[in-house]
Amino acid sequence: MLHDWLLRMWLVLFIMMFIQGVVSLEEIKNEAKVNPEKFMNISERIQYWGYPCEEYEVLTADGYYLTLNRIPGGSKAAVLLMHALTMEGSVWVANLPNSSLGFMLADAGYDVWIGNNRGNSWSRRHKFLTVDQEEFWDFSFHEMGIYDLPAMTDFVLQKSRQEKIYYAGHAQGSTIALVAFSEKPELVSKIKMFFALGPGYTLQHTVSPILQLLRFPEAWLKIIFGTKELSLLSPRTRALVAQSCRHQLLDVVCKQVLLLISGFNEKNLNESRTDVYMSRFPDYTSVKNVIHWSQVAKMGKPRKFDYGWLNKDIYNQTTPPLYRIEEIAVPIAMWSGGQDWVCQPKETEELKSRLKSVIHYKHFPDWNHWDFIWGLDAPQRLYMEILSLMEQ
Repeated sequence: MLHDWLLRMWLVLFIMMFIQGVVSLEEIKNEAKVNPEKFMNISERIQYWGYPCEEYEVLTADGYYLTLNRIPGGSKAAVLLMHALTMEGSVWVANLPNSSLGFMLADAGYDVWIGNNRGNSWSRRHKFLTVDQEEFWDFSFHEMGIYDLPAMTDFVLQKSRQEKIYYAGHAQGSTIALVAFSEKPELVSKIKMFFALGPGYTLQHTVSPILQLLRFPEAWLKIIFGTKELSLLSPRTRALVAQSCRHQLLDVVCKQVLLLISGFNEKNLNESRTDVYMSRFPDYTSVKNVIHWSQVAKMGKPRKFDYGWLNKDIYNQTTPPLYRIEEIAVPIAMWSGGQDWVCQPKETEELKSRLKSVIHYKHFPDWNHWDFIWGLDAPQRLYMEILSLMEQ
């Protein structure tokens, strides 16, 4: 497998460099078949398809302002959707309405809320800090779990006037729920059911090429990326890539890039939407978040951030404590993909063995990491199953 993806990666890079030499940006713009919502924000995408939309800013207990997007009008329960690492909330409305989970839930009568974690494109404000300050980026998925998720949950409950909500998270979106529900047991009473889509556990077994960065020493990661935000592509480069993805010579390259990250299930990726996907991916996170994932991957256990010699002062012990996920009492439905290079099936099995409240589990042998949010057959195989569980 390692040999195969290395060959593919070098082939993709060669093709990209060759085409860049013969195709100008102006030619790309002229020949590309444009999806009009490509560069829209979340609210604009929702409204483009004729749905009502509301947008809010939620203040966390530690001073971060988080953007919440709502598709209102449904008389049924509220559902909060949370994105993965280096992604943002538009992933839930990136496909057509009949194949995006956000729109399908709204069509079924649910009150849909789309969350955005601190540091991404839509949650870059703080009560006292700016994004240029290192202190702003002093967070990982731990803070997302103990601050972001509780703040968003309470806000959704207040606005929807309900006592409980449904929660769905993709990859790291599931991880922060595991953190929140184990560290904030009072939050458990506010959740009807937790849908874990390709959940991130430790990433110890990941074979995704880009995530081999997690094997690097912490000092190397700081040298490469600094100590503030992690941005693999600048906004300008990301826009150029997205524009290129609809060019007849480059769309296959964009597809291969996405598959190299996630695992190969080529037939299930909607090639006509790759420009929409790439227009917001990869998004921003903190270097500290990646370092935390690196620590967890090397240890093979979900534990709090390792501050080295400061652990004794922070945790009253020399090593970081483990998250007590065995104690989570929220009903959990979980899905995994056999071709998911990011969150490997072996990892999902390990996670499932530790959780005592899993009421539903299904494994899709052919699915990769993107299929949970973008897969052509996701509406039939996953989203209808989620709706069925919600109706029970």
